[in-house]
Amino acid sequence: MGPVDPAEVHAAEALHDRLVQRALAMEGTCSGEHGVGYGKSGYLEAEHGPAALGMMRAVKAAIDPLDLMNPGKVLPAP
Repeated sequence: MGPVDPAEVHAAEALHDRLVQRALAMEGTCSGEHGVGYGKSGYLEAEHGPAALGMMRAVKAAIDPLDLMNPGKVLPAP
């Protein structure tokens, strides 16, 4: 069963955002042990900057031109 109380969901999302922002402010990372998932992909630009994200997208396009491997998961279109 998923979350049912919108206030609890909002509080959890706010906590998640504060936790990631604090980690980045302390020169940490937004990624987890197994990489970046849907919950953290929105923070990649804050951590690495737009130029690095552009480079990541270029490498992904070169290796996977048909976008078959995890399409849109980590590097959604700009």
